Amino acid sequence: MPDHLHPFVLKNEETFAILDSRGEICPDVQHDVGIFHRGTRHVSRLQLLLWERPPMVLSATERGAVGVLVSHLSNNNDGAGGSATMTIHLERTTVLTATACLQQFCFTSYADQSVQMPLTLRLDADFRDIFEVRGYARSERGRTVRRGVGDTLELVYRGLDGEDRVTVLRLSEPVQDVGEGHISLQMSLEPRQTRRLFLVLDFHPLSRPLGAEDHFNAAMAATIQRFRDARRHAASVVSDNPAFNSWLMRSFSDVHLLASQVEHGLYPYAGVPWFSCPFGRDGLITARQMLMVEPRLARGVLGYLANRQAVGHDPAHDEEPGKILHESRLGEMAALGEVPFSRYYGAVDSTPLFLMLAGDYLCRSDDQDFIASLLPELLAAMGWIHRAEASSFDGFLRYLREAENGLRNQGWKDSDDSIHHADGRLAEGSIALCEVQAYAYGARRSLAGILRRLERDAEAEILLEEAAALRQRFHQAFWTASIDSYALALDGEGQPCKVRTSNAGHCLLTGIATPQAAAAVARQLLAPTSFNGWGVRTLDERESRYNPMSYHNGSVWPHDNALIGMGLARYGHRSEALQILTGLFETASAVPMFQLPELFCGFPRREEEGPTFYPVACSPQAWASGSVFGLLEAVTGMSIEREHGSSRVEVRLHNPCLPRGLNLLDVNGLRLGDEEISLQFHRSDYDVGVMVRSRTPGVDVLIMK
Repeated sequence: MPDHLHPFVLKNEETFAILDSRGEICPDVQHDVGIFHRGTRHVSRLQLLLWERPPMVLSATERGAVGVLVSHLSNNNDGAGGSATMTIHLERTTVLTATACLQQFCFTSYADQSVQMPLTLRLDADFRDIFEVRGYARSERGRTVRRGVGDTLELVYRGLDGEDRVTVLRLSEPVQDVGEGHISLQMSLEPRQTRRLFLVLDFHPLSRPLGAEDHFNAAMAATIQRFRDARRHAASVVSDNPAFNSWLMRSFSDVHLLASQVEHGLYPYAGVPWFSCPFGRDGLITARQMLMVEPRLARGVLGYLANRQAVGHDPAHDEEPGKILHESRLGEMAALGEVPFSRYYGAVDSTPLFLMLAGDYLCRSDDQDFIASLLPELLAAMGWIHRAEASSFDGFLRYLREAENGLRNQGWKDSDDSIHHADGRLAEGSIALCEVQAYAYGARRSLAGILRRLERDAEAEILLEEAAALRQRFHQAFWTASIDSYALALDGEGQPCKVRTSNAGHCLLTGIATPQAAAAVARQLLAPTSFNGWGVRTLDERESRYNPMSYHNGSVWPHDNALIGMGLARYGHRSEALQILTGLFETASAVPMFQLPELFCGFPRREEEGPTFYPVACSPQAWASGSVFGLLEAVTGMSIEREHGSSRVEVRLHNPCLPRGLNLLDVNGLRLGDEEISLQFHRSDYDVGVMVRSRTPGVDVLIMK
């Protein structure tokens, strides 16, 4: 798909826009586009007409580094009167604030005489909840009122939840006509003259709003500064391969495009359009992937989730004391309880992932005061794990939906048909996923490390003993010789789901797997039946439910691959991790704007063909964007060690390697608490060497080969 036909996405806090290459919204072409604010579509149509015709597209560029869309357009009169075709150039620039969409129209005439150009803007707002846009049917809705007020067009939706949602369109020039769904004016242009027009779509209109031009200029300045600050605070990763650099830049910018400001910093929202809100699992995994270059994200995620940890028991939201949030939604349907996701806790893995990230963040940042402030929440999270394991018949961490409209499956593969047996039967009862036991193991070891730093050694030792016992029980219960891998899950009767899946790769992430099992999992996941040439499939093609077009039963997910790659590297299988990184790099090179989607189809790779798109995949998706950074950490063999009681930090590099096509990789300004280091990885004929370009006095470097 050419870049200029690809939907363009902008986001700022609780507002996001999905626009076409004109910078417009045309629901006749694509139903799920629009401008959404706080979980509701506030603009469902936005179209510009010149001489009653839409302009033609010359080019469109999403300036991803600064969150701005620039469209170059021209008039398309085609014998319909007025100026000749392609004599008016329009540069249309779109930017968002937290509560508005703003556009600058820069018209330049190349006609040989004065032009009187009629201009019409068509606007509609259906005020549909994001779940309605996705396909949920509602028995009743609120009422929308459309009216022209002076030089503005105003649309107001009075929701069933008692809240008024408003969209107001206003322009910087006097208008001739304001109708129910349009606003029109006449613009005079002399030959070679340039004139500007500013459009504001306001979702929280102020009593004394800024002028349209001032509002646009302020929004542009703030957006540019936002992305400039992001780059300034993060480590810089640059290679000698321009395509790889484009992937790095796009991925970093997309994570920050999706990030919203929360109490303790930044939280990467999961993805646009369906998941533009805080998700526990997604935020935790994205923050872990980005930890090498941007540890601020981990702080924001940990603080936000700690503040929203469950304290009571509410079956309607799958809430139990100590659990970490699955997702938190705004919007009318969530407010009315038509969906249970206003604050929903139906995730079995968010809680152990919360503990794992806390330990990794402390090791990376040395931010002991912050982690100590979260200790009550960390202990409560471990308390929930203990209680959940104790209540299960086999001592494993299981899930079973309580909420009537909640998720049937509560791991990362949460579609209804994702957990099944080899004959295709769906697993019933409470489910123990293989990767969740690995996370529970990692959570114990992580919290033990934190407690040791806080000089609570006796409690730490108990957790380490529990982890060792879990490791032994896990292998006995989940290892399945017939598939040479870990079973996907144990069902409610304790029967293993003997299915080859990518979930087994996550078990390598925390160290719960034996070395022999890890080697077998590596062989299985990189076999042609699982690795399709672009990445590891969620389900091996030999399995009964394999479908390369399914959401979780044969597709390829970049974040899944990144976690697998990080796990493979932990066990020394760096060449296999490198194969995954190479596959995703080649995927990124084959998709528009180097923007990895949430997932893509699992069809085998064919010569001279790119990956097959999944039609409703989110793009950008935070944990897909973060994948490249997690995989770079894996293939460079980077780990951080802090000896208890010592102020020094050790950067360890185990058998570093680089994907083909990269001969140099610079990592500059890697922050390790108060310390900092810059490294260069360089390929020689037989090896990848490392040069320490700079470091502060408290950093030691150990290169192991």
